[in-house]
Amino acid sequence: MSKVRTETTVAERARIIDAWEGDENGSKTLKEISEILKIKYTTVWKIIDRYKKSNSIANKAGRGRKQTFTDREKRSIVKFVKINPRSSAVDISNATETATGKKTSPKTIRRILNSNRYKNFRAKRKPFISKTNMKKRLKFAKEHLNKDQAFWDKVLWSDESKFNIFGSDGRIKVWRKKKEALKMKNLNPTVKHGGGSAMVWGCFSSSGPGKMEFVETTMNQHVYQGIIDRNVKSSAAKLKLGRRFIFQQDKDPKHTAKSTWAFFKTQKITVLDWPPQSPDLNPIEHLWDHIEREIRKTPISNKNEVKKRLSEAWETTPPEVTTTLVNSMRSRCIAVIEAKGGSTRY
Repeated sequence: MSKVRTETTVAERARIIDAWEGDENGSKTLKEISEILKIKYTTVWKIIDRYKKSNSIANKAGRGRKQTFTDREKRSIVKFVKINPRSSAVDISNATETATGKKTSPKTIRRILNSNRYKNFRAKRKPFISKTNMKKRLKFAKEHLNKDQAFWDKVLWSDESKFNIFGSDGRIKVWRKKKEALKMKNLNPTVKHGGGSAMVWGCFSSSGPGKMEFVETTMNQHVYQGIIDRNVKSSAAKLKLGRRFIFQQDKDPKHTAKSTWAFFKTQKITVLDWPPQSPDLNPIEHLWDHIEREIRKTPISNKNEVKKRLSEAWETTPPEVTTTLVNSMRSRCIAVIEAKGGSTRY
């Protein structure tokens, strides 16, 4: 392996010239300078020779390897990524070669993007939100921003969720800057209930978990109404919410069917007017995350074990967890307003 060439520093060159020019005690010979400073004789000679000719020891301008791309071409690479954030470095390299005729490596492409503050991150999984629903989310957040905590403490939050025995995270990477994770083009849109082996319905309030029920059949409006009938009022009683509690549900078609609304009216259950595509506003989504972490502390091998752990984790969820989640509602509303109805960090 060949030796790596090292360059003398400007400070080392200055010491060589000082020793060569000397002082009141005289000057040093090239050989003496080489021995004292432990720099090769030929190097000392070249530095002094150059100093004699140019009266300078500074580095020459324009030294080093020439850049492959012009500033304009680099801006084109960054623009390409802005339009196509999911492109790999290889894709960008090929596209750049086609556009400029210059062959380059993916490593060079990454270096150019990194110098422009772009990093390759995994795309966050967030539900796709239409412009119409963004307006509805924004309206809800503004209307509920200043609701006091007593209002939120009266809400009985509900949702269904599926839990996998095995599964992949479906990772996708995108090129983006640090604070651009929630821009639409950088997201990995998801559809709710993308797979799993055990489906549950549950509800909770700030004071703790309510009832949870496993869904053993295909969920439709009639199955849903049965779950509501068996669990909602008894959960409100268990959690001491009083008769004027407010029931929260999302805009799933089963939840908003005419027969379901008629059921709520008959049962005299007040339902919170919830905006569509808003799992980030619902604190129960983070409760499911808590349950998921609890059941995954050790490996799971079958469906019965999943159900057993889900029941245990649900029943033992401490009030501190549920209180913290419900107390976050003002922050969630603020986040939706700041995002103009778009995706938030929640």
